[in-house]
Amino acid sequence: MTHALNLVFCGTPLFAVPALEMLVEAGFPVRLVITQPDRPKGRGLELQPSPVKTAAEELALPVFQPEKIKTNEELRSRLAAISPAAIVVVGYGRMVPPWMLHLPTYGNINLHASLLPKYRGAAPIQWAIASGEKFTGVTTIRLDEGLDTGDVLLQREATIADDDTSESLARRLARMGADLLIETLAGLQAGSINPRPQNQQEASLAPLLKRQDGDIDFRRSAREIYNRLRAFQPWPGAFTRFRGKTLNIMAARPARAEIEQARLLINGTQLFVGCGDQTALELVAVQPEGKKAIGAADFIRGYRPQTGERIGS
Repeated sequence: MTHALNLVFCGTPLFAVPALEMLVEAGFPVRLVITQPDRPKGRGLELQPSPVKTAAEELALPVFQPEKIKTNEELRSRLAAISPAAIVVVGYGRMVPPWMLHLPTYGNINLHASLLPKYRGAAPIQWAIASGEKFTGVTTIRLDEGLDTGDVLLQREATIADDDTSESLARRLARMGADLLIETLAGLQAGSINPRPQNQQEASLAPLLKRQDGDIDFRRSAREIYNRLRAFQPWPGAFTRFRGKTLNIMAARPARAEIEQARLLINGTQLFVGCGDQTALELVAVQPEGKKAIGAADFIRGYRPQTGERIGS
């Protein structure tokens, strides 16, 4: 199926790749892919392309990687020459300037990984899980000059499973979002979509994650800590202090045990810690500072933690 809509795609992370691939598969002419510049990564700090750049090159699509876009005359002239019907934005990582918002016929169509107006911002998947939500979803909006404040075009709901991490949920939402994006563009072309304003009173924020978000506060309940552990994968993870060194918590689950807050309980090969609200968390796998991740039984054998020993800052 071939579509007459000339498109420009703006995206950077792995989450955006299914949307780009599905647009091409559906027959939409993607005339240009805009993504973040290559960034240094790893121990060698070698420049690495974004997942979207890698996908675009595999699809033989032209790629442009401007450092800045607000006053970029080269970008402006390239977009004017393409005259896109729509600019599709999925996790690009830059605020779209006004001149770019008003360029395409159908505007800048953004795919966002939440049921807007909930969880506006850079980390909607992580904060939905961390907040204990049972449902989330994907939303397409027409971007305006605010942060994820544009009119809603279409939405689709998804369940958050009790064992979902941000990585597993992101994979599902990326595929669901790609489908919704195709449906949105087809609906705009057919004139069957009625944009609706977001209810500002229901808005919540999902700010960019910081390193300290992964620091476990054992005053929280075991369920809250478990949700944050699942949410903050792979970064910043979940970590605490044990005997003056960092201890990463790799896997854990709420448990039934009576333990003083921030104190350990050893039960055979099982390791528990007391949390807020008189709850407990079983530590299933941990990673001591500078070491490999190990199961609780190996940690108990190797480090000989004592029942009643304190954990945390």
